[in-house]
Amino acid sequence: MTKPISPRAHGILDYAIVAVFLNAPMVLGFSGTPASTLYWLAGIHVLVTGMTAFPYGAFHVIPFRVHGVIDVALGLFLIAAPWLLGFAADAGARNFFLVVGILIFAIIALTDYTPRPEVPPREPGDRRRCRGPTPTV
Repeated sequence: MTKPISPRAHGILDYAIVAVFLNAPMVLGFSGTPASTLYWLAGIHVLVTGMTAFPYGAFHVIPFRVHGVIDVALGLFLIAAPWLLGFAADAGARNFFLVVGILIFAIIALTDYTPRPEVPPREPGDRRRCRGPTPTV
């Protein structure tokens, strides 16, 4: 079964999650530990995403599969954070962390982490053709 989220789409989702982490405290009114945790997670996540070897990574230091393992750790942390950091009584923050943690696991389950060579887009006038494997006689 092929997974519907390509490395390119995963990169877009990663940066979208960074934006969610940065904006959630202001939009949802979080303060204290939940807000500072989200700001730290945004900073860490943008660094990891920027250093990942995939289309939207800037430095290509972290292999994409290792990025996937880091995403698993992020999902586990998000689900456990309300209790680990002592803000489980704040229902809004707790539920936000749980929902985003579950969303991270859904993205992980749907992402194709197999390495693929990046083929540059065709230029106008490019006459290359897509050919299958050469038959052997």
